[in-house]
Amino acid sequence: MAQLYYRYASMNAGKSIEIIKIAHNYEEQGKRVLLFTSGLDDRYGTGYVASRIGLKRKAHTFNNSTSIIDVVREENGQDRQKVYCILVDEGQFLTRRQVEELTKVVDDMNIPVIVYGLKNDFQNNLFEGSQALLIYADKIEEIKTICWFCNKKATMVLRVVDGKPVYEGEQILIGGNDSYIPVCRRCYSNPDFEGMKEPINGEDE
Repeated sequence: MAQLYYRYASMNAGKSIEIIKIAHNYEEQGKRVLLFTSGLDDRYGTGYVASRIGLKRKAHTFNNSTSIIDVVREENGQDRQKVYCILVDEGQFLTRRQVEELTKVVDDMNIPVIVYGLKNDFQNNLFEGSQALLIYADKIEEIKTICWFCNKKATMVLRVVDGKPVYEGEQILIGGNDSYIPVCRRCYSNPDFEGMKEPINGEDE
């Protein structure tokens, strides 16, 4: 039976490359997949699941008003090739309603859904999408990456502006390594920018 998977991680854990890899594996077997990503993130062009290593795939975009189940039903219609898997990037930006729609895709249409995304924001609050996924997912898995400052597992995201940590502001601010870095709990509160691996915002070491 199909299941809803939620695979979460901090920044820089390779979530997008995992989606591209899974899509490739299905398609090598002649099985069609649908990819979704948030319309908020247009750093690599709107409607792409993109990895920092340069690979990217075209995807359906969603915003707060998107009915994902309607898109899946249309794409899986009688005159279309069967859909074998749904892959979602930036799952933290899903609404609770959209996560509930994904459960119907799994339960009523018997199509497995794999969602990748952040769990907590830069203030360590759950996103709406991640909170709903923690409630509704059949399987919850952590993708591990290491802290930018030390060798511990990164469990949090530190927002950086002009090379300095920021702990207040709007929840959503799209950015990459210039704005967010993966950190452990200790380094979240005490980031060692003097001894960090790479400079932020292109600054000299």
